[in-house]
Amino acid sequence: MASNLELNALRVFLQVAELAHFSRAADELGLPKGRVSQVVRELEAQLGTRLFQRTTRRVSLTSDGELLAERARSILADAGEIEALFQQDQQLGGRLRVDLPVRLALDLVMPALPGFLAEHPGLQVELSCTDRRVDLVEEGFDCVLRVGAVHDPMLVAKPVGELKMMNVASPAYLARRGTPVTPEDLLAQGHELVHYSQTWADRRARFDWVDAEGRSHSLALPARVSVNHTDAYEVAALNGMGIVQAPCVGMRAAVADGRLVRLLQGYEPAPMPVQLVMSQRRHTPRRVRVFMDWLTGLLAGYLQD
Repeated sequence: MASNLELNALRVFLQVAELAHFSRAADELGLPKGRVSQVVRELEAQLGTRLFQRTTRRVSLTSDGELLAERARSILADAGEIEALFQQDQQLGGRLRVDLPVRLALDLVMPALPGFLAEHPGLQVELSCTDRRVDLVEEGFDCVLRVGAVHDPMLVAKPVGELKMMNVASPAYLARRGTPVTPEDLLAQGHELVHYSQTWADRRARFDWVDAEGRSHSLALPARVSVNHTDAYEVAALNGMGIVQAPCVGMRAAVADGRLVRLLQGYEPAPMPVQLVMSQRRHTPRRVRVFMDWLTGLLAGYLQD
């Protein structure tokens, strides 16, 4: 019976399994929801087993479904590799769903994207711009550009560079509080931070730095303003609300024209890793690989200090 299984049916099944949702799988595949449900029902009938446990909000794999998912990934990966042998010169097509940090998307990717699309007219790009940590699998992203560490064992991270950091504050703020020369001055002069956090559960404002020997240090400081967006973080600094520790690439212009002052050089946080993240699967579609290679090249110059 297994020899009669269709690859397209396995693709539909895996999309539902990865997204745990029929409607989202249908949107991702560009199919009517009813057709996706029909394919899964026919596959269950053909195999004589139930592949999903269904509820009103989501679906989850049964034990038999998990077995099929493992084998289906392998089968589709092999099929994809065979197809790729004969598609190197064919035009890319299909849809890419990508999530990027706001500043990198606006400053770097969006201005260059028309050139990429001109090279690949068959592609459609869905570009999410957010500073929150999206759920790559649940939300159906092909890849995500993530700043910071990746700990999820179900994800594969490809390092593409790092963001060097700087400490800055506005001239007006420093005129009020004084310009610190060492971290000890931060306490002695009564300085405040603007607190940045992607989750409101993290309410601890800290000034972090790495010394010449590579040792990490952290100093708790007050923060009257907390934000969860990079643009808000910069605006808070520009308006004298405190000291911020931010990537150099985002603050260069404001430092160059005097709107912000760089301070405490030699007491910066460790650079933040920048990584392209995908779900853990053997086969990555060619359109995703091509986009990731393009984005890696685009980032190479941008991430230099």
